Amino acid sequence: MATVELRFSAVPGHVRTARLVAASVARKAGVDEAVLDEVRLAVGEACSRAVGLHLNSGITAPVRVLLIEEEKQFSIEVGDEAPHATPGAASGTAVDADVEAEEDEMGLAVISGLVDDVKVSTSADGGSIRMTWPTTPPPTAVFP
Repeated sequence: MATVELRFSAVPGHVRTARLVAASVARKAGVDEAVLDEVRLAVGEACSRAVGLHLNSGITAPVRVLLIEEEKQFSIEVGDEAPHATPGAASGTAVDADVEAEEDEMGLAVISGLVDDVKVSTSADGGSIRMTWPTTPPPTAVFP
């Protein structure tokens, strides 16, 4: 199992770099070429969400991206350190909280539309989105 870890400052401009790295590592791991655009878009959406959460919460810690190559699958986990609202907890004004929740739901809906296998976890200490794609083994050389 090979893992690449990428950490970047919560700056929107760094999202493009994360997308390019993710697509490159996904290609090398054996993700189908036809799916690489979906990988780029999903990673871009997840990273943009994490950057936004960090900026809105005033968090200076970097956004982390794990690119994990396993047997027959490739996963990308995008993590943030922003506190996520727990049911019944008040955060900011009601209008601000509603707008943030709506934007968050839209971002997650886009990711879910692009990736079949998505797991979202959140807590008061941060959250993560793990996306997984199947891989195909490299062709084996046949010698006569």
